[in-house]
Amino acid sequence: MLNGKPDRELIRHVVFFSSKDPGYVDRIVAGLSMLADIPSVSHFEVCLNRNEDRYSNEVDVVVYAEFADEAALAAYRAHPIYQDCVDIVRPLREMRTAADF
Repeated sequence: MLNGKPDRELIRHVVFFSSKDPGYVDRIVAGLSMLADIPSVSHFEVCLNRNEDRYSNEVDVVVYAEFADEAALAAYRAHPIYQDCVDIVRPLREMRTAADF
């Protein structure tokens, strides 16, 4: 690691979601799972949070994805499936927090 940046091109993309209603969680997972079909994704997972943390359990669903480089991440965000996912998930979620590293 140099200057806080890893010595690699690989980008890890992690996104946390909370649901507006517990009944929406399965629909959120289904909507987010569509993102696995975007060709520029090297690795993709959608998981339910185990909610076992003593201090914070606001997160319901976690997305973890890996991209070869910035161009692959940009292609992911520009893909039509990404917008289809946003259209499904945004009305169902309360919070969304993302980190790329």
